[in-house]
Amino acid sequence: MALMRKLPIIHERRILNEGTRFQLEQIDLEFGNGARRTFERMPGSGRGSVMVVPMQDAETVLLVREYAAGLHAYELGLPKGRLERGEDVLEGANREMKEEVGVGARRLTLLTKLALAPTYMANMIHVVLAEDLYPERLEGDEPEELEVVPWRLDELNKLVGREDVTDGRSIAALFVTREYLQQRAREA
Repeated sequence: MALMRKLPIIHERRILNEGTRFQLEQIDLEFGNGARRTFERMPGSGRGSVMVVPMQDAETVLLVREYAAGLHAYELGLPKGRLERGEDVLEGANREMKEEVGVGARRLTLLTKLALAPTYMANMIHVVLAEDLYPERLEGDEPEELEVVPWRLDELNKLVGREDVTDGRSIAALFVTREYLQQRAREA
């Protein structure tokens, strides 16, 4: 049986590196049992971000290969990016797909939200399924053109075994999508 716990009380917040791209916040907490701790976290921008699962057809997802500065390597994963001011999740998903893959979608479905590291990052990414694709390209902020790589969903186990596929959010989103599509097909 799960314990019902009250959230800790935040007594104080301090920004440790004002004005930097990745803001770091220190929070002083008091837990329900009286224990006090100081945690550091990345509070997030508040705008959120999107990850898109563009389905070329019922079996094939379009992945992108792009440079990942954190790993200093080229990684294969799903198109993703931050939402712009005033943009909703589905608009942002369609824009990111047009910028990174060169396609738009006539049908967009919000599947879930994922956290990268919930113990110290507040950022959530919305996973959006994109279907009924059409060609359309928008200029994005990528420094170079991204390679688009079609991949069959029934070969996800091979994909996650590759050295250039390490983004846990992409992997989780692909498995969520495969399950969603299989469930939808069973119900049809």
